[in-house]
Amino acid sequence: MLENKTITEFNNALLGEIITPKDRRYDHERQVWNGLIDKYPLLIAKCRGTSDVIHSVNFARENKLQVSIRGGGHNVAGLALVDDGLVIDLSDMRGVHVDPDSKTAIVEGGAIWSDVDRETQLYGLAAPGGVVSTTGVAGLTLGGGLGRLRKKHGLSCDNLHSVRIVTAEGNVLTANEQENSDLFWAVRGGGGNFGIVTSFEFNLHKVGPQVMFCLPMYPMEIAEKVLSVWRDFMVSSPDEVSSEALLWSIPDVEDFPEEARGKSIVGIPAMYSGDPDEGQQVLQPLREIGEPVVDLSGQYPFAVVQTMFDWVFPKNERNYYFKSTDLSSLDNDVINAFVSKGKERPVPSMLMAIWHYGGEMNRIPAEDTAFGSRDTSFLLSVDSVWDDPADSEKVIAWSRNVLDEMKPYSGSGMYSNFPGFGEEGNELVQSAYGKNYERLSKIKAKYDPDNFFSVNLNIKPAD
Repeated sequence: MLENKTITEFNNALLGEIITPKDRRYDHERQVWNGLIDKYPLLIAKCRGTSDVIHSVNFARENKLQVSIRGGGHNVAGLALVDDGLVIDLSDMRGVHVDPDSKTAIVEGGAIWSDVDRETQLYGLAAPGGVVSTTGVAGLTLGGGLGRLRKKHGLSCDNLHSVRIVTAEGNVLTANEQENSDLFWAVRGGGGNFGIVTSFEFNLHKVGPQVMFCLPMYPMEIAEKVLSVWRDFMVSSPDEVSSEALLWSIPDVEDFPEEARGKSIVGIPAMYSGDPDEGQQVLQPLREIGEPVVDLSGQYPFAVVQTMFDWVFPKNERNYYFKSTDLSSLDNDVINAFVSKGKERPVPSMLMAIWHYGGEMNRIPAEDTAFGSRDTSFLLSVDSVWDDPADSEKVIAWSRNVLDEMKPYSGSGMYSNFPGFGEEGNELVQSAYGKNYERLSKIKAKYDPDNFFSVNLNIKPAD
């Protein structure tokens, strides 16, 4: 048990502040995006800069506290919190500084993607982020970063130019292709295993301000046809097109026509990152597969497209469990199995999705970054979203069962940002990184031999 004097001295050393269970804000501050997570940290260090992060790391090491790291946003597995330990919280560190001449942006470790989009779009630029604007930059990037620019410009981690990172010893390092290049390789997909990234420097690309976004929603009854047409379209599509296919039920909200609400659909979100008029023509075949229940396609500002699914995933109001696996193919047998499972979803708010990879993210050699899934074309994700806590047990069990039953069609990898709760332990982590795992383990042993950063999808230090 820490003495009050020790905590007070720690608090006085920070520009930010310490939150303890005695503070009125404690219950609010221990909330994360996933309403299912209910953990009770001993202390939460609300950091305001790199020096605060260093103080926090040193304090935890000296007092033998287990540490978790909270960045800016989503944390499906709840690994941003730790019971009875220290949460090093970067969520107040949200600065974004754009250099339009060099087409780079420096982004602090607590930023979310809307922070980045807001600043970069002032210059018609973008860094490849996710598909929900409230996602944290740090977690998404360190785990790879699937977004709507992945075919044209690769993953979020592929667009990193440099990072500033605090190690388990409390040292600040710059990692890029020239300095600490092994560490730079590891953080591009290897998660939070190697230190706390307090700032990211991204390469930016010309995107927007207007883009063409396609979102027809077809009746579930023709899902097999829609998915086969979508598959063939995506395999031959230009790099400007990034798309997913999802099975869902239209909710009873005013954003949708009354007659469409409650209907089970297959939706085809697809974005064209080039000229929007050209994109309208290129994406038109996806809007003509059948008679849509509703079609939300149109030309929108890029920053608006990035927010279009935010309302589905509010912070701490819903429960989330995301699980994924690479698919070995998307032939008709896989499509039929996917649709069959989609029709059996126990809660209508649950999504099942197939992500098309391809383009630049597949052209980058697997050994160039730690991200493991460079040789697959499709990813299956079960994005379980539900409101009633009483449904938690059946939803999670059903989600796991889907992944088990899809194993005959699965590849060897998965997406580490969709790990469920990481309940398979090291088996899941090795699956995520494949051939890169051994190299990651050696780098872990170099920079964190005592596994100080263990509350994550943990890579064990090599012996």
